[in-house]
Amino acid sequence: MMKSTGVLTSLFVSALLIGVAAREPQAQAFPTRSMHVIVGFPAGSGADITARVVGQRMAQNLGQPVVVENRAGAGSSLAAEFVARAPKDGHTLLLATVANPILAVVNPNLPYNFPKDFAPVARLATTPNVLVVHPSIKVTSVKELIAYAKANPDKLSFGSSGVATVTHLSGELFKAMTGIQMVHVPYPGSAQAVTDLIAGRIQVLFTPASGVLQHARAGKVVALASTEAKRAGAAQDLPTMAEAGLGGFETGLWFGLLAPYGTPQPIIDKLNHAANEALKSAEVAQALVPQGMDLVGGSADEFAKYLDGEMRRWAPVVAAAGLKK
Repeated sequence: MMKSTGVLTSLFVSALLIGVAAREPQAQAFPTRSMHVIVGFPAGSGADITARVVGQRMAQNLGQPVVVENRAGAGSSLAAEFVARAPKDGHTLLLATVANPILAVVNPNLPYNFPKDFAPVARLATTPNVLVVHPSIKVTSVKELIAYAKANPDKLSFGSSGVATVTHLSGELFKAMTGIQMVHVPYPGSAQAVTDLIAGRIQVLFTPASGVLQHARAGKVVALASTEAKRAGAAQDLPTMAEAGLGGFETGLWFGLLAPYGTPQPIIDKLNHAANEALKSAEVAQALVPQGMDLVGGSADEFAKYLDGEMRRWAPVVAAAGLKK
């Protein structure tokens, strides 16, 4: 019996070593053809621009073209489902955003399991949302806005780029943390919400910095705070929500790369290295930083921990807003 067990153990180890040996040449040769980055949003969106800028530089580092493919719709779930079912060879990646963990919390019955069906590659960039208000309510700080809202319950309307988007949940989190009441007005996108804020049809908005800072500088809206843990590179004079008195309020946008779960670790490592090298390049910084983005980078493990934190962070907000399906 001991001899039989030893033979089985030896066979198992031999099979494992053969599998590792078979994967090593595959990883060393990677990539062997064009890579595709699937984006769940239209051309010209922040996700699309990030994928194209970083992908172009990664292509130079990896020696194969990187093709960006837009599969917009269903809050990025169409793109995520496509990548989850793609071959586990590193040639098909998802440009993930904050929409992915939010959607997973809102709808547990998606045709894929996020994040279990994906292998984190690298977090690429963040861009803060900015809390802006219409000048007519005459507030110049977060504390003044909270005081105004408490003195005028249900008189404020806050816009968003759609139900269950990060801009919507930013407003819901703000309500939950401060105890104020505001009426939610969803729009098809951030641009339409900004237009109505400028016109005074809504009074409060959390929206990406890149689409609103120019209006704040022109005096058309009043910027109160940014929503990242540190001050935004594009708005160093603007306090964070924590600095404004709401510690723990972080609802910025982010962009990262995911591969199908089961992609060999050496390929993940190679992709991670190429992404980090791309983020160090001057042309990537010149293309993305002026648009209000902060470049991040880091290891695949760091991105995995970040994703776990995102799932935990949004779950109570979604529940409080009554959005879970």
